[in-house]
Amino acid sequence: MNYLAIDLGAGSGRGIVGTVTGSGIEIKEIHRFVNHPIRMGNSYHWNFPLLLGEIKIAIQKAIQEFPDIAGIGIDTWGVDYGLLDRNGHLIGIPYSYRDSRTDGIFDTCFNSFEKEDIFKLTGNQLMEINTAYQLFSQKINDDPQLEIAEHLLFMPDLFNYFLTGKIVNEYTIASTSQLLNPVTKEWSDAVFDTLGIPRKLMNEIVYPGTVIGQLSPAVCEELGCKPIDVMAVGSHDTASAIMAVPATGEGNPAFLSSGTWSLMGVEIDSPLLTPEAFDNGFTNEGAVGGKIRFLKNITGLWILQQVVHEWNKQNAGFDYATVITGAEKQERQAIIDVDAPEFKNPLSMTNAILQFCIKTGQKVPETMSEYMRCIVDSLASKYSQVFRNIEKCTGKKIDRLHIIGGGCQNKLLNQLTADILNVEVIAGPVEATTMGNIMVQAIAKGQIESIGEAREIIKQSSDLVVFKPNGKKQ
Repeated sequence: MNYLAIDLGAGSGRGIVGTVTGSGIEIKEIHRFVNHPIRMGNSYHWNFPLLLGEIKIAIQKAIQEFPDIAGIGIDTWGVDYGLLDRNGHLIGIPYSYRDSRTDGIFDTCFNSFEKEDIFKLTGNQLMEINTAYQLFSQKINDDPQLEIAEHLLFMPDLFNYFLTGKIVNEYTIASTSQLLNPVTKEWSDAVFDTLGIPRKLMNEIVYPGTVIGQLSPAVCEELGCKPIDVMAVGSHDTASAIMAVPATGEGNPAFLSSGTWSLMGVEIDSPLLTPEAFDNGFTNEGAVGGKIRFLKNITGLWILQQVVHEWNKQNAGFDYATVITGAEKQERQAIIDVDAPEFKNPLSMTNAILQFCIKTGQKVPETMSEYMRCIVDSLASKYSQVFRNIEKCTGKKIDRLHIIGGGCQNKLLNQLTADILNVEVIAGPVEATTMGNIMVQAIAKGQIESIGEAREIIKQSSDLVVFKPNGKKQ
């Protein structure tokens, strides 16, 4: 059977058709498009109308080549949302989490209660970008949108709504918001009361594998197609990615979803709400199949992506392969804190690194290869710190790390990570998010029986590369 996965990241989006058989999965990209926040005045927003249009183009292309598409599933980044009024109309253009409206928000919202209290209620890592604080920002700034809003839809929910007309909140994306109780898997009334934000905005929670509805008659007429099931998948892209981790054997593996963000963690049966988990900045988020993704959000390849973007603009002859080869020959020198606020969204990422090194008394990188080595060494160092803290919080020794997503193609970073962790690193699949998205649809349709079977199929269909510590690669 054929399924369409719409995978929207913070930098780009794709439409990919997956063909699933009992023994394998084949994927084909049929549409790719850019997704960048746009500045409107002093605010950063997502170009939602453009993105919805690109999704419709992806659907058209998919049915032209694969007329028997059995389902559509959408996954996106977390925390961001749109608001609907009582007539079902979108109120404004959704903000980007990189907007400054929540900068310093903790100084205001934690005057009358403790951060630990919110963690115990939600299990989420406290980050200023979380949905709860975006809503709190709207409240304290008397945003008139809140006065007329009737429904909050996270980004994948919002796209699903404009395709089907159905208003629901999918579980895995809702679990990133700091509004959901991870134990009961219901909205935390206590959080809404504490922050003074309207509880009425939230909707029925549905789980991965639920058929939300079919393409509406209006959309079918617009696209010239028959009704197609639109399904709730792991709508948070990391949930779909972790669904595809090819961890089918024994032992205690960890995962690292490597992209613009790096998300490192383990799957557990119930949330960890301990002081140690809170102190180390861990989050408990929903996984496909009802488990918990116990993980840490880390600024990932965002820094490298921004530096490369600058180099491309400044150097017409810039060659990434030459720079990465040069970085492999460098020794470890400067280490930056990749999660420091200086690297959130600076005007120049290269200058931000330079200034950080000066401030911390480290050798300033001079060449592109030295900057590259600084970034990958810093990421590997952060991974090591988080890896050890996962072991402390869970009380379990981790015996291997699965790196999935686009970042698993960075061989230098993979090897440095294997070396510093002193465990085997298994890289792949690259298209983990898409594969996880598609496999949830296949399970929903009854074509695949279980998550375990889906992961085995993904393992057999992927080219995995194993990195041994101390530079020994298989």
